[in-house]
Amino acid sequence: MEKLHMQTHNIVDENIKKIAELFPNCLTERLDENGKPEAAIDFDQLRQELSKDIVEGPAERYQFTWPDKRNAIRLANAPTTDTLRPCREESVDFDNTQNLYIEGDNLEVLKLLRENYLGKVKMIYIDPPYNTGNDFVYNDSFRTENLEFRAKSGNYDEEGNLLTDVYTRNTESNGRFHTDWLNMIYPRLKVAKDLLSEDGVIFISIDDNEVANLTKVCNEIFGQSNFITDIIWEKRYTRNNDAKLMSTVIDHILCYRRSDKLIKLREPRTDKQNSTYSNPDDDPRGVWTSVLFTSQRTKEERPNLSYPIKNPFTGEMVEHPTNAWKYSKQQYEQLAADNRLYWGKDGGNSYPRLKRFLSELDEGIVPINLWYYKDTATLDEGTKLVDSILGKDVFDYPKPIQIIQRMLRLMGSKDFIVIDFFSGSATTAHAVMQLNAEDGGNRKFIMVQLPEATDEKSEAYKAGYKNICEIGKERIRRAGKKIVETCRGVSQQQRKPDLFSENDVETQNFASLQPGCSALDIGFRVLKLDSSNMQDVYYSPEQFNENLLFEDNIKHDRTDEDLLFQAMIELGIELSAKIEQREIAGKTVWSVADNYLMACFDKDVNETAITEIARQHPYYFVLRDSSLATDNVADNFEQIWEEYSKETIRRIM
Repeated sequence: MEKLHMQTHNIVDENIKKIAELFPNCLTERLDENGKPEAAIDFDQLRQELSKDIVEGPAERYQFTWPDKRNAIRLANAPTTDTLRPCREESVDFDNTQNLYIEGDNLEVLKLLRENYLGKVKMIYIDPPYNTGNDFVYNDSFRTENLEFRAKSGNYDEEGNLLTDVYTRNTESNGRFHTDWLNMIYPRLKVAKDLLSEDGVIFISIDDNEVANLTKVCNEIFGQSNFITDIIWEKRYTRNNDAKLMSTVIDHILCYRRSDKLIKLREPRTDKQNSTYSNPDDDPRGVWTSVLFTSQRTKEERPNLSYPIKNPFTGEMVEHPTNAWKYSKQQYEQLAADNRLYWGKDGGNSYPRLKRFLSELDEGIVPINLWYYKDTATLDEGTKLVDSILGKDVFDYPKPIQIIQRMLRLMGSKDFIVIDFFSGSATTAHAVMQLNAEDGGNRKFIMVQLPEATDEKSEAYKAGYKNICEIGKERIRRAGKKIVETCRGVSQQQRKPDLFSENDVETQNFASLQPGCSALDIGFRVLKLDSSNMQDVYYSPEQFNENLLFEDNIKHDRTDEDLLFQAMIELGIELSAKIEQREIAGKTVWSVADNYLMACFDKDVNETAITEIARQHPYYFVLRDSSLATDNVADNFEQIWEEYSKETIRRIM
């Protein structure tokens, strides 16, 4: 039986294997830092394989680089031994929800999510620091390896809130102003790309300060051919008269696809757009609108599209004096025979127009990359919404939910996963729940946020929010309850004073909701990034003694559910999977996703318990290496599984 590795996969090793399959002559060996041989790539040979000419050294070429870029790439590829620990007491509907709220450094969290959500995420939206000269950027160069050391370093307070010491405030006087920001964003986008499905899309909000650099980074990571557009969002409609040179009223939203598997995007039609359709000639195909039959090209440019056509009302042969038609004569005859040409009332138009039927436009409309505030709201409206939920001035400049919802509607589906790994006030989660309530969708969210401590002088701190994660979680709780109240049709006067009580949300009777909201998921499962559940088992010779031989390798403060989630991460099981706790032969057994994974971490597990678990035929079975009751049970372990469920993959922790 194999052991769990207790760390994420090594992306470098996997890439070496891929290159070796294509170019086996480029595979070589070298000694690692411990003096042991390991596989490596002969890059000189690889360069020669990829060149038509002899490679004799570096040459000038187009590239985008900055100091420490290689280290940023290394950070993205390096495995992590961290884990995610569940926190039931801060969750809502933990056992049933499909949504996740994860606290921790988003780079390490993304690496862990890559184990479980590789290629499964349809949409990513992020609103990273804009690098305005006042933003904090993650100081990855000084990121410590485990929380025990972090606590000693002073980066966390006694309650686990992340202090700003772990950041660098990126002022404009910093000589590495752009470099520090690029080193922050690059590895996170590189890992995030792996989460996107082949037809997935990422949206990134940014302002003028870094839009040029961010575009180059995204071109490198996602490929320039996968650039969709730079959406211009009108974030406000009033000018700032305090601006020194120019008042900025727009933000950028860079949009990239994962691959060319995504071939089109469509927005759903609105009632206002449909109102332009009518049926003045009582066509049995329903309401329609008309478009020009005349081309913008001249007769000289398209002589094959220049021909006389007959007005069926007057019998007159007509031809545009300068422009060609849009269609060939054969196509014109087919359209005329199908009653798709409209000459106006009683044939009064000089030229025909082509009828477009609403019933034939099921795919929606082509989106544009200019989003006006009237359609997507403004920052002020986003602030007012958060103020109404959490209190005034708790969070600065949150995005309005309308702009996130517009992105969600572009996905062409109502059932997918969306990730926001700069979650902030959790606007994305709010937008997902609200849209699901409106259209009956089943979108799921994964929010990731660093638990940055709030300033003691801030309104957020005074309101009781010690870190940003507390703000985000409470917004989801309150927004979810408000959405449910709206679904039930409860008026403002009927609402109780404790409308936003956390306990009320957790104990809601979900089955009593009105149609359209009965399946609405307003819960979220809270997970917190932490160091590995395993003890550091490496000792120098002078430290080692015979008592350490039998020491438990699992940290004393870790629960069985902590161990379960670490197993789920390594085995690639979605972290929102349904979890059940059972008793089998007097032992606590965990079942994940209807016995896809079964695990037991109790002491003194005997043959009876193992046999009963094996009869359930799980795909995976995990237990602690110290769980088996006796050596005799250990000797018979494999034989029991071979007899009752030999296909089950067994792992020990």
